[in-house]
Amino acid sequence: MEREELFAAMVDHLDEVVAGSSDIGKLLHSKLEALHPADAAAFLGSLKDEDEHRLFLSFSRGRQLEVFKELSNPSKAHIVALLDDNQRRAIFTHLSVDELTDFLEEISDQALEHYLRLLQKKDRDQVVSVLQFEAETAGRHMDVSVLSLINDFTVEKSIQLIRRLQPDRELHRSIFVTDRDGLLRGYILLEDLVLKNADVRLSSFLRKNEIVVESHEDREEVAYKMMHYNVMTVPVVDKKGVFLGVIPGDELVDIIEEESSEDIYRMATMSPIKDSYLETSFWKLLGQRSSILIVLLFVQSLSTSLIAHYQAVLASLLILFIPMLTSAGGNVSSQTSAFAIKGLATGEIDDQNFKRFIRREFFMALMIGAILGAFAFVRVFLWHADLWSAVAVSCSLTAIVVVSVMLGSAIPLVLKKFNFDPAHSAGPLLATLMDIIGLSIFCVISSFILS
Repeated sequence: MEREELFAAMVDHLDEVVAGSSDIGKLLHSKLEALHPADAAAFLGSLKDEDEHRLFLSFSRGRQLEVFKELSNPSKAHIVALLDDNQRRAIFTHLSVDELTDFLEEISDQALEHYLRLLQKKDRDQVVSVLQFEAETAGRHMDVSVLSLINDFTVEKSIQLIRRLQPDRELHRSIFVTDRDGLLRGYILLEDLVLKNADVRLSSFLRKNEIVVESHEDREEVAYKMMHYNVMTVPVVDKKGVFLGVIPGDELVDIIEEESSEDIYRMATMSPIKDSYLETSFWKLLGQRSSILIVLLFVQSLSTSLIAHYQAVLASLLILFIPMLTSAGGNVSSQTSAFAIKGLATGEIDDQNFKRFIRREFFMALMIGAILGAFAFVRVFLWHADLWSAVAVSCSLTAIVVVSVMLGSAIPLVLKKFNFDPAHSAGPLLATLMDIIGLSIFCVISSFILS
């Protein structure tokens, strides 16, 4: 049975599945139990809150833990809120510190205080230590339950320690090594412990860390460093160099996904939303989307004032070309801003080469403007046989393209300089700005030529 068919059948027989009161209910429940936990979590997330809770409780204890880890944070919060303290404690005990942190940061302060009391002291201290960092810093995304070694340990002692602690500590291929004061000194590879003699001390074959990040660093910068240096695990230290934890490769994927999602929202001139689209309140989305559109609507009304002011000039056939010119400006600026935003995000454009980027885009603007201007002249002259109107449209389009390219390349750089996300420069905001600027250029140039 295909997954979609199974989900549809379960919706039709949900009460029987939960209660196990019929053969079809038992069969469907067994098939759901056999699914990957991520698929089961996706189905639970599609149900109403009450049905989601009922079906979750019908799972075995082990299955509940597997599925709970795959649920979205809002679904986790809803399910945990309906459990008793013993059930909550059982789930919390089997979650890693970073999984607990991701979930707990989404709930209310009152619920957080209560849930923290259910944790063991060691886990509670680690969760609190991570929650103290800002949401988008390296400290908030690090794994603090990772195993580390001390530089004067021998290989034999290190292996014994790993065997004893491995079930409770995350073990990565790169094992970071500190001194007795907790200061990071380097790392070893897991295979080093197999290849070296048992009595050799770790300090004799320590490897130098390619990169080390501080806990307060922005997560986007950390992700860029990890990709640039091609490392899958990076150590996190405090300002004194004390080892705090690591950011592993799977967390890098999450950071990149979250940053990409935030950029998409900002390109649409919206504030990023943490939860999925369907789990976000309809009224919250309505308020956020309509408010910025109202602002842009009133800003766009400047175009009406421009047309009214230059009505005598535009009364001729020139008014027919306003949509073509304004859309060309928006399209060109969007192209350019895409290169700038992508270059800034990946580090391809930085303080050392941004002037080269601006210079390259300027010459690109001149060439594109000349090409589009020539085509525009031919179009207007052949269709309408009006020389001076064709000249006005051609010159206006060339100027609009040059201005669009320069704004599309410069605005992201300026935003980055003042610590704003360059993605804000794309989408409706830049399109509205270019509509007004493009229309202004068209009116001024046409007025000058035709007068």
